[in-house]
Amino acid sequence: MSNQTSPNSDIRAVLWDFGGVFTTSPFEAFTTFEADRGLPKDFIRSINATNPDDNAWAKMERNDVTKAEFGDLFEVESRAAGHAINGSEILPLLSGRIQPEMVTALSIVAKHYKTACLTNNMQTGHGPSMTGDADKAADIAKIMEIFELVVESSKIGVRKPEPKFYQTACEMLGVEPSQAVFMDDLGVNLKPAKAMGMTTIKVLSAGQAIEDLEAILGISLR
Repeated sequence: MSNQTSPNSDIRAVLWDFGGVFTTSPFEAFTTFEADRGLPKDFIRSINATNPDDNAWAKMERNDVTKAEFGDLFEVESRAAGHAINGSEILPLLSGRIQPEMVTALSIVAKHYKTACLTNNMQTGHGPSMTGDADKAADIAKIMEIFELVVESSKIGVRKPEPKFYQTACEMLGVEPSQAVFMDDLGVNLKPAKAMGMTTIKVLSAGQAIEDLEAILGISLR
């Protein structure tokens, strides 16, 4: 249970990424897929990192394209890089295993601070599930109910790491960036938040992230 004696009053909100934070990283699934197909290691990540503001992945997360259009665009981009893969094969890889210790931490944080989920996604259902997996979507929906606010790239038309995404989230919560902690597993998404004045945590593992957040907030999250 939490030691609720001295929560940090300088912080008013904790903002969380979803994939790679509440679930295991999809990069593990990418690596397995690449090995099974005989593809170069990190090939999928290299496609997503090429022209990152306007590639198929970015368009999907801003909801500028349909699921089918994403599949075809990703295939064009991957073919140009040497190995054609339809994006429809990539989407199922995004659904990682839920990490219950992070859900526990969120539940405790929510008793003391404003909370928001900041997720890049596409509209295939509710919340940050991009896979259309009904069972996983139901599990995710239960976690979404804990958050005060869920900010989805596909609904607001901007995505991490665009500064407007973070500005919008803070405005919706009614906090200044300097009053917020933001957790994400990707450094590229943390840089703009940190530049705006947020305290940032790069999530390498659930245990490490919870320890770092405990140190900032001054409460136990286990």
